[in-house]
Amino acid sequence: MLDRIAADKGSMWMNWSAIGREAEAVLSRIGSRIPVARRADELTLAEKQIVLIARLLVQEAKFVILDEPTAPLSLEEADRLFGIMDELKKQGIGIVFISHRLPEVKQVSDRITVMRDGKVVLSEPAAAVETGDIVRAMLGRSFEEEYPKATVPIGETLLEVEDIAAGHRVRGVNLSVRRGEIVAVVGLVGAGKTELSRLLFGADPADRGNVKIAGKTVSAASPADAVRAGIALVPEERRKEGILVGSSVLHNLSLPILKQLSGALGFLSRLSERKHAEGMVGRLGIRTASPGLLVGYLSGGNQQKVAIGKWMATDAEVFMFDEPTKGVDVGAKRDIFRIIGELAAAGKGVLYLTCEFAEALGLADRILVMCDGAIVKQFDRGGVTMEELLYYASAGKEDLA
Repeated sequence: MLDRIAADKGSMWMNWSAIGREAEAVLSRIGSRIPVARRADELTLAEKQIVLIARLLVQEAKFVILDEPTAPLSLEEADRLFGIMDELKKQGIGIVFISHRLPEVKQVSDRITVMRDGKVVLSEPAAAVETGDIVRAMLGRSFEEEYPKATVPIGETLLEVEDIAAGHRVRGVNLSVRRGEIVAVVGLVGAGKTELSRLLFGADPADRGNVKIAGKTVSAASPADAVRAGIALVPEERRKEGILVGSSVLHNLSLPILKQLSGALGFLSRLSERKHAEGMVGRLGIRTASPGLLVGYLSGGNQQKVAIGKWMATDAEVFMFDEPTKGVDVGAKRDIFRIIGELAAAGKGVLYLTCEFAEALGLADRILVMCDGAIVKQFDRGGVTMEELLYYASAGKEDLA
């Protein structure tokens, strides 16, 4: 109701009870039971998106722009959004739907427009273009999903997690990651993947459990402890937790290794900092006018590369990626897969947490399925189908056989 409260028209007195009832009614229309009295900063990413979508229903808008609206939503929530979009269209409201999920684009669009490097390169009726046409327009060439995991030798156990738990969010999780191994943890929105990554990174306290790196018990009471122990996290909410959007690419890439870039007296070497940033920009394919550009001006995919790149020169042994391709185009996704493959080839351990089951099938040596805070099934590479992953992720059958 923020727009209505801030509007010039209307009474200066607010009927909060009536506003609360209307908010509840609007949320109910889209099947949400989020308490209207909760603070917005206490909501999950998916809940925030639902509130923003519900807000459309109380605004007298003629056109609506939805920028990656389904990125934090479950399959059911996304379907509910598409139903709302249909209702808006019936009311004569125009919708601009921005998404990197091409099946969704084909499903909901009447006309598809593709932009590349700031220019429109394709604009056709949806029925007249195929997914391959869209991808070629986006990249300027054909593209096949490139998963870099090859015959990388897998070594000794690097990360061991024993019975880690935090209330109902994470319930006694056990897992391991070996050198050179990519382990995917898959699940639907709300399964507990993000909560698990935050526990392992020391961002949230655990009720119980042990974490070991190379056989040595780690006491990660804070992210700083986790970093010192050799754990790096690329979080789901990159703009909030993974990067400093108001700082430059150069400074973001330098933050974790300031000591390495400083001289004997402890003063930061600007020359070393710039050389490091320029090297990382080239290595990761970060598209920026210069390393001095603010990260907030970059695209989502390039911001994600910065969030990953800042850890590349550290002593991290275990890299955790929480939904790393969310809101990322196919070109940046390919670069992220390549980077992850390079980390595995270098003997790092990779824990890849995602709700994109196809990515887990393509990347991972092992796949762990998470549901309601628990690991309910484990599969080796090549031993599972998309349908089986979805079944265990949604049904939550606890069967580790």
